[in-house]
Amino acid sequence: MTFLVSAGAALAEIAGCFAFWAWLRTGKSALWVLPGLASLALFAWLLTLVESSAAGRAYAAYGGVYICASLLWLWLVEKTRPDIWDMAGAGLCLAGAAIILFGPRAAAV
Repeated sequence: MTFLVSAGAALAEIAGCFAFWAWLRTGKSALWVLPGLASLALFAWLLTLVESSAAGRAYAAYGGVYICASLLWLWLVEKTRPDIWDMAGAGLCLAGAAIILFGPRAAAV
């Protein structure tokens, strides 16, 4: 469930940020900001659903998923295929995210 929530959050964040990018960098209408804001609010709400005892840990683990989702966006939306270095970096980030999120921890005192 955590991965699905993180993936949804990543999609919402990327779409929201892309809306601002389209407005400010490609000359799209300022109306693009409205769905962008809604998407960013959805992103923030979805991150609250990640099972973690600490918000910072949830956000850190989410970073790995975000990086992979960004490369998927690069490939599918921007039509630029990620190279071997992109893929290697994404793999390292996912491994790090898994360690952060699922690593054994001492019981809280």
